[in-house]
Amino acid sequence: MDSFLLELASTSQVDTMPKYISLDQQYSLACEELKHPENPFIVRILQEVKQDEETLKKKITIKIAGNNRLIPVQKVTDDDFQILATIFTNNMFLTGLDLRYNLLSDAGAVHIAAFLQRNETLLHLRMTGNKIDNKGGMYFAAMLQVNNTLQKLDLGDTDLRTQSLIALATVLNYNSAIKAINLNRPILYSEEEETTVHTALMLKVNCTLVELHLCKHEMKNFGMERLCDALYENSTLRYLDLSCNKITRDGIKFLGKLLKHNATLEILDLNFNRIEDDGAFYLSEALTTHNRTLQALAVTNNNISGKGLVAFAESMKTNLVLSYIYIWGNKFDEDCCVAFAELIKSGRLKPTGTDVDPYEVDGNTYFAEVSHGLKRHYYWTPSYGQPDNHDENASLAITPVAENL
Repeated sequence: MDSFLLELASTSQVDTMPKYISLDQQYSLACEELKHPENPFIVRILQEVKQDEETLKKKITIKIAGNNRLIPVQKVTDDDFQILATIFTNNMFLTGLDLRYNLLSDAGAVHIAAFLQRNETLLHLRMTGNKIDNKGGMYFAAMLQVNNTLQKLDLGDTDLRTQSLIALATVLNYNSAIKAINLNRPILYSEEEETTVHTALMLKVNCTLVELHLCKHEMKNFGMERLCDALYENSTLRYLDLSCNKITRDGIKFLGKLLKHNATLEILDLNFNRIEDDGAFYLSEALTTHNRTLQALAVTNNNISGKGLVAFAESMKTNLVLSYIYIWGNKFDEDCCVAFAELIKSGRLKPTGTDVDPYEVDGNTYFAEVSHGLKRHYYWTPSYGQPDNHDENASLAITPVAENL
């Protein structure tokens, strides 16, 4: 079947058919030629893709997400993507592809990587939740040695392992196209933090990457120190996601020192670590006295008490650049509630720039949670409203790699 697919991709009717034939018709024809049953979910998505002149000027992003709750879904398989590759390979208008939470495995990763080695237009690819495993990660690393077009790659929750993470970090030493990469939640068994060390070495020499996601990497203070040491030599990274790790106040001490010198980082996600009050003090000191670059800071669920949160509020009175701060899930007291209420009342902090909403009862100030954050809609799509709403996904408003995949 593979040889027949290559022949189809180069010589079939799919390539020679008139341009006015829609994508869903091209897909149906390819399925017929290959005697492969049509996936009704793919047909429906392709039917909804506008191919008018105005849309084609803006290019096309196709979202075939397997976790769509609003319409019936038949998840995309490895064989399904082989068919899609035949119609996407020569489509000059396709710049974004969302394949998250389907049934793509390492076998599917082979075909996707082969497709990307030939493709010269795709800028954004989201593979989130497809279990391509270590072997699939290695295919993507090999692809990045050839492809010089892809700018944003999401391999979060794909069960990558140590070998493939090191391979991806190594290839990013040389790849000059990737601007954003998501490596969230790999499967790691070692306590030595080898993957973090290799990522840090990459950051010392990479001059293209602006967005890096390392959520759930079992990162501890040692890894935090290695990253901070590397970022003294990096002048491009603007968005660093270290959420859901094991970083404590000792690791944040290195980060506080870095922020006194760094003039690049704009978004810092530390959600679900354990920085406590001392960590908050380290960060607030840097924000008060030196740093004037960071625009967004997320420290939800970090065991910070009122004293640490008040320190953040005080730093914002001096630092007028920090505009987004997310603090829900910490230990609130009256002082911190009043401090943030005053920031909002004075106009220094917009209500849409934080995830707490102060209110008063019997003269006491409390917080209610609101649905604001850096990427609230990363794992799910709302049933109504815009999934790329900037109040709930502030990173899209700040970071330069703004394609919402």
